Amino acid sequence: MTRFLGKKEISQLTPFDFVSSLVLSELVGNTIYQDDVHYPELLFALALWAVLSYLFEKITQHSRRLRGPLEGSPTLLIRQGMIDMKALKRQRLDMEQLRMMLRQKDIFAIREVNYAILETNGSLSVLKKPRYEPVAREDLKLEAPKSDYSLSLVEEGVIQEENLSKLGRDREWLFDELRKQGYDDWREPAYVEWEEDEGVFVLEHQENKGR
Repeated sequence: MTRFLGKKEISQLTPFDFVSSLVLSELVGNTIYQDDVHYPELLFALALWAVLSYLFEKITQHSRRLRGPLEGSPTLLIRQGMIDMKALKRQRLDMEQLRMMLRQKDIFAIREVNYAILETNGSLSVLKKPRYEPVAREDLKLEAPKSDYSLSLVEEGVIQEENLSKLGRDREWLFDELRKQGYDDWREPAYVEWEEDEGVFVLEHQENKGR
């Protein structure tokens, strides 16, 4: 059902998603603990709830009027450096909880915040004041390095054959690369990663460090 409804069911838990998880747990629980409930009934209930959830998602996607009442809307907690205490109370938050959420964003002083928005899934989005923004390479007129996608080649002693195929490489190439870095056995590293500009990166097991 999660694959059918989308990955956001995992990453962005809206109020409806939370209720949905409770309903699903109740459906499965009834099948496990009640003798008069059988698997065909469970499958029917799951299918029905999946269809209802799918319809709910479609309705909220195509109807802006219903999206707010059904899913909620983001709440502006800090505007131009000023805290909206009424909005804070409406969301049942206090200052310590707000500061905790800011610390999770690596912000340890409220004075750094220009805007803070409480999203519908309970996460906090923050825009810092310009003077507290980190310096970018563009600001210093430095050439930005090329950003490449990395691929894992070995994970806990298991060769990732699919990623090797994406690179157009085979096991022999991998073994040669590892031997260049002093590994005769490809099972020695805990993790092996490849990036176009950096080449092969090897991460050792903790117990092997300092050998």
